[in-house]
Amino acid sequence: MAEDHSLLRDAIASLLELAGLKVVGRCGTARELLEVVSSERPDVAIVDIRMPPTFTDEGLQAATAIRSEHPGTGVLILSQHVEPEYASRLAGDDARGLGYLLKERVQDGEAFVDAVRRVASGGTAFDPEVVAVLVRGEGHTARERLTDRELETLSLIAEGLSNAAIGSRLHLSVRAVEREITSVFTKLELPASDAHNRRVLAVLSFLGV
Repeated sequence: MAEDHSLLRDAIASLLELAGLKVVGRCGTARELLEVVSSERPDVAIVDIRMPPTFTDEGLQAATAIRSEHPGTGVLILSQHVEPEYASRLAGDDARGLGYLLKERVQDGEAFVDAVRRVASGGTAFDPEVVAVLVRGEGHTARERLTDRELETLSLIAEGLSNAAIGSRLHLSVRAVEREITSVFTKLELPASDAHNRRVLAVLSFLGV
């Protein structure tokens, strides 16, 4: 994982290790991160967007390089602020193994570790606040085609929630959630493939890619 503040870096690493995950590198710069990813080939890289020396988008640049050069490594971005355009920039044409969370989410250790596991296994984990900004955005495919309930369902898919978790959030049965998701797939004209791939394609549409 890459974070320039040593206390936060060590705190996150310790949290992951307590959850049974192996942390193969604790990096303070984007350069160190790229070196560790190249040598260790981890399942997931957790990356702070703003890192030395300019504290602008060094982390984002490193994350983009990782997704290009090491597609087997998931990328979970941590940010102090909501910057949803970065999510679209990172996704490209494939949102598998991609997450974008605000740093404050680390305080909910169980949910954070769950997000790390999802991204490592090829799923998605987008922060609810990032999702909310995207929902308010104008002109993307999902907003134009879907009902409010379908858009809400798709936003929860983007957060990485399972059908059961979506049902709990929306107070719907799993069967009702499945109907909503099927309607989303149909309206977005997603090809009939395995459900996981269609969920990823739906997230791409949600991101406006």
